[in-house]
Amino acid sequence: IMNLMSNVIVALATAPLKSALALIRCSGDGVFEMTDEIFSKKVSGIKERQMFLGNISDNGEKIDLVEVLAYPGPKTMTGEDVIEISCHGSLLIANEIISCYLKRGATYATRGEFSSRAFFNGKMDLVEAEAVNDLINATTKEAKNLSLLSLEGTTSKLVAPLKKEIADLLALVEVNIDYPEYTDIEEANEEKIASSIEGIRKEVASLIQGGEEGKIVKEGLKVAIVGEPNVGKSSLLNAMLNEEKAIVSDIPGTTRDVVEGEINLKGIALHLLDTAGIRENAGSLEEMGIQRSEKTIQDADVVILVVDAQKGLSDEDHRIQNLAHGKILITVYNKEDLIKTKESGKLYISALKKDIQPLMDSIYSELGLSDDAFKNPSLNNARQLGLLRKIDSCLADAQKDCRVHQPIDLVSVNLMAAYNAAREMLGEDATLDLTDEIFSRFCVGK
Repeated sequence: IMNLMSNVIVALATAPLKSALALIRCSGDGVFEMTDEIFSKKVSGIKERQMFLGNISDNGEKIDLVEVLAYPGPKTMTGEDVIEISCHGSLLIANEIISCYLKRGATYATRGEFSSRAFFNGKMDLVEAEAVNDLINATTKEAKNLSLLSLEGTTSKLVAPLKKEIADLLALVEVNIDYPEYTDIEEANEEKIASSIEGIRKEVASLIQGGEEGKIVKEGLKVAIVGEPNVGKSSLLNAMLNEEKAIVSDIPGTTRDVVEGEINLKGIALHLLDTAGIRENAGSLEEMGIQRSEKTIQDADVVILVVDAQKGLSDEDHRIQNLAHGKILITVYNKEDLIKTKESGKLYISALKKDIQPLMDSIYSELGLSDDAFKNPSLNNARQLGLLRKIDSCLADAQKDCRVHQPIDLVSVNLMAAYNAAREMLGEDATLDLTDEIFSRFCVGK
């Protein structure tokens, strides 16, 4: 891997649009020497970070007056020598400069290649590397703040104590297996192992809960607005977006596709999906829209069932509720301005008059987010949560083995799997020689 990574890579680091300035990033062994060939100042040989002002030229033809930032490795983002060129923001100029490097043997960087080099060169762990992409894709201030915690290494520190506790227990078990003749080591009996595992599992459960809340803050939620035709779904979407995005009509079946929009609800991004009205005996074109609506319900995290307050729940509404089984389901009665009395316990709104605050409050309340979800670091993407659940499963198996008096060797296998999953979370090599773990904790062979 390191030989492959020694090649110089180059890419446009800013958006491929006409702008005041553009930034080109290059990294790899030999990038300083390549820069010397096209830049009017000598870059190679520097020992500290330095900024240069000069001309980029190719075969004697001047391309642009630029600023060159030179970063000698290994104290750089990638761990290698890095060049960053600030040029005028013409894509023609940027592409000409990139071509200068490509002609001299550099390759165009693939997606995420700068971050992957940082990971492989030990400049960041896998949790921190994932945070780079999360930060770029953040759509709310709260999501950005969580990503910054991960990028700064704060989130990775959640894994360290978990990994250490599993390693301590694993080392205790292994030393009892490999060195049973020594009397100066602590005995790894079934009760102690099972009790220790229980304590670790509680920590894992807390990390999973925090991660699931953090995932909502970071990624937001898909919210499907569903119901029978002409109950006010499109009016509700427009009211939530505060814009006239969906067509509103008294004619049933006007919405035949899924109309999308996005809002920020107290720091949570809600991806709104207004769907075609679901009813029986629809025409063929409308039927296609209904099928898409049913698929949208399956994919949604939150389902808002809009009911005409004048008519109440219908058989079709009950069918929709069944389709939304397992989702956060909020039933809202629209057109409250057209009824005289309200029933206790029901949620009423008027989408047409944009009186929807009770619904917005209900959505946020149903999420059940703690204040910590917005400010505390969390292991919150699918990979991290998957590994946390794998750790818990392996620990549960080890705990079960203890309680049914399985040989300690089997307990060790499940503990090792949990330990390797913790290492995998940070992108560490899953292989481990336990000798160092054992001798760092016990005085074996005095």
